[in-house]
Amino acid sequence: QSKVLQIPQSQQYWKCYKINGFECKILDFNDPFSTEVKPRILLMGLRRSGKSSIQKVVFHKMSPNETLFLESTNKICREDVSNSSFVNFQIWDFPGQIDFFDPTFDYEMIFRGTGALIFVIDSQDDYMEALARLHLTVTRAYKVNPDINFEIFIHKVDGLSDDHKIETQRDIHQRANDDLADAGLEKIHLSFYLTSIYDHSIFEAFSKVVQKLIPQLPTLENLLNIFISNSGIEKAFLFDVVSKIYIATDSTPVDMQTYELCCDMIDVVIDISCIYGLKDDGTGTPYDKESMAIIKLNNTTVLYLKEVTKFLALVCFVREESFERKGLIDYNFHCFRKAIQEVFEVRMKVVRSRKHQSHLQKNKRPTPNGTPRMPL
Repeated sequence: QSKVLQIPQSQQYWKCYKINGFECKILDFNDPFSTEVKPRILLMGLRRSGKSSIQKVVFHKMSPNETLFLESTNKICREDVSNSSFVNFQIWDFPGQIDFFDPTFDYEMIFRGTGALIFVIDSQDDYMEALARLHLTVTRAYKVNPDINFEIFIHKVDGLSDDHKIETQRDIHQRANDDLADAGLEKIHLSFYLTSIYDHSIFEAFSKVVQKLIPQLPTLENLLNIFISNSGIEKAFLFDVVSKIYIATDSTPVDMQTYELCCDMIDVVIDISCIYGLKDDGTGTPYDKESMAIIKLNNTTVLYLKEVTKFLALVCFVREESFERKGLIDYNFHCFRKAIQEVFEVRMKVVRSRKHQSHLQKNKRPTPNGTPRMPL
C-alpha cells in the first residue's frame, strides 16, 4: 500500500525540516530499522516531470489518462512493494520543489542505504535545469554511497518522433556524462531509458531497475537458460503478475514487441480469471496454482503461461512444432518450479535471519529516557 508520511512529531527517528517555507517531515534514514531488509528506490526529478504518474501506473494500475488529474506531490510518499520474495522493495517519491541540498538539510541520510536512484527528466521540456539537478544529485549521492545504481528515465517520449527520441537521448547522455567527466567522476555509471506511461516502456525500464536489486538474479537466469535449452523454447520471462515487471529472463536479447505480448497475455489471463475463475459466491482467487494459458499467434508461435508462485508467472515463446512436445515442457517446468521454490526458501531464511538480528539490535537500543529496553 502507499503511505503518506504523516507521523506524530514525538515519534522517534522522524525529523521535521522547513526549507524555503516548505515543511518537510521525513524518516531519519540513519535508523537502520527504517526499511528492515528491503532495498530502497528513490524517485527524484523536477516538478511535473511525471514521477507520481509512473508510480501510479506501474504499481496502482491507474489508467495513464487518469494521471492527468493528479495533483503535484507536496509530501514524501513511501510505496511498499512486497509482491513476492524477489520483488520486495520500497519506493520513496520525493517532491520536486524541495531543495534537498539546502544547508539546513542533511542529505547524507537520504542516500545512505539506498539501492537505486531513479531521476526522471521530462523530454518535452527544456532539460538544462534537470541536468544541473541531476549532476548535483548524482555527485553528492555517490560520495555518500558509491553502491547506488543511477537510473535516468528520459520520460514522456510518447510525444516525440523516433528521430527526436534518439537525438534527445544522445544529447542528454552526452551532457550528463560530460558534466561527470569535468568533475573527475568518469567512473560513475548512468543508465538511460526512454520511457512513457502510454506504452510498455515504463514497465520494461522498471524491470531492469528492479533486477539489479535482486541478488538471486544470476541463479534465476541460469535456471531459465537450462529450462529453455532442454524444452525447445525460444524465449522465457519470469513475471511479477501484479506489476508486470519481469524479474528475470534468459540470456537471449529482449525484444520490446515480445515483452509487450507477454504483458498483454498476463492482462488477458487475469481479466478472464476474474470473470470465470471465482466461485459462485465470489470467493477464491482468480490466479492460483492451476492457472495456465495457451495463445496461438498467426506466425506459428505459441505463447504459454504457467503459474510459478501466487505472484509469479512463467511466460514462454514456443514454436508450434516444439509445442507438440508439451509433455516434455511441462515436466521441465515442474523441475523449474521446484528449483524456484528452493531459491525462495533460501531467500526467506536470509530475510528471517536479518529481521531477527535487527530486532535484537533494536531491543538493545536505549529508550528516549536513557534506560535500556527490556527484552521481549
